[in-house]
Amino acid sequence: MGLAAYASHPERSRGRRFPEPEAPTRTAFQRDRDRIIHSTAFRRLVYKTQVFLNHEGDLFRTRLTHSLEVAQLGRSIARSLRLNEDLVEAIALAHDLGHTPFGHAGQDALHTCMKALTPVGTTVDAGSDGGWGFEHNLQSLRVVDKLEERYPAFDGLNLTFETREGILKHCSRANAQRLHAQDASGVAQRFLQGGSPSLEAQLCNLADEIAYNAHDIDDGVRSGLLTLEQLDEVPLFEQYHRQALSAHPQLGGRRLLFESIRLMLSDQVYDVIDTTRERIEVSGVDSVDAVRARGPLVAFSVDMGARSQVLKGFLLRNLYRHPQVMETTDRARRVVTELFAFYMQQPTELPDAHARSEHLARAVADYIAGMTDRFAIREHERLSGASLFP
Repeated sequence: MGLAAYASHPERSRGRRFPEPEAPTRTAFQRDRDRIIHSTAFRRLVYKTQVFLNHEGDLFRTRLTHSLEVAQLGRSIARSLRLNEDLVEAIALAHDLGHTPFGHAGQDALHTCMKALTPVGTTVDAGSDGGWGFEHNLQSLRVVDKLEERYPAFDGLNLTFETREGILKHCSRANAQRLHAQDASGVAQRFLQGGSPSLEAQLCNLADEIAYNAHDIDDGVRSGLLTLEQLDEVPLFEQYHRQALSAHPQLGGRRLLFESIRLMLSDQVYDVIDTTRERIEVSGVDSVDAVRARGPLVAFSVDMGARSQVLKGFLLRNLYRHPQVMETTDRARRVVTELFAFYMQQPTELPDAHARSEHLARAVADYIAGMTDRFAIREHERLSGASLFP
């Protein structure tokens, strides 16, 4: 079964920032995926936090395993909707390349450090220190556009517009204006003029949510911070927990948890497929341009979306803000904040290329964002003499 008319067809791609000959055996989106997999930033994801710091256990999700799960879910849904699986995979594998060490705690700390350099009420141009703040989606785009150094003719990975569009799934208006001013490709245009990205990009955004809700339940129970009794307070999980017990009355332990999550994932996938197929049909879109001119089409049903939001709220209150997690993330913020201050005061401690940068704060942010959890901890200990993590 071929691609639908509303899917992203590689032969109709808007192309790359730097023209290159087509690969003889791969489509443009397959080539993007391969470049992402071979990138340095992709390998670093194995040692970057999802919820639990890398050293806290070998079996917790990392940014790498999370990205792989997003790609798997995305491809499964894309196949049923006749979307481009290769593009979905490329976007999914790249969407967190710009994430800092220590997950959102590191991102928030780095954003605070950068914004503090911008006086209130001033206008800062795109290249200057501070003005961008720090957004991990924007940093992911920066990684593939500039920071990867693999090719003789250009910086970055020179990915197609469609993959870059999907990577930039969120962007503040101020940063979109700055990006649009320096990038004529239009990758930030929708944040200024409205509209949506491709269906493949929309799908990755929702697959991301489905994946982290499911695996954070698993990791939360594995860590001992969540119990099945607590989770039964969440209607979305309780429904599938009850189904699993009804079908397998003797099931218990991790098998019961896995079966409950499996049933939940399957139902969410089928819900997205059915809802999105119906929305596409009603909309009448027959091309990627028609998709971009409309609001989002990839979605949960109203009921599933509401129940998913309840689950997200539960995880926020009971896992992400659990005192044990908060205590760890407070230390993580301190590591990032103190590293930033130290490098700003002593740039000679940076690698030469970063130390020579015209925009020191951005170079410091790039360097810290590229660190793995364990490297950031070691570097902080080396520079400060303080050990914040046992």
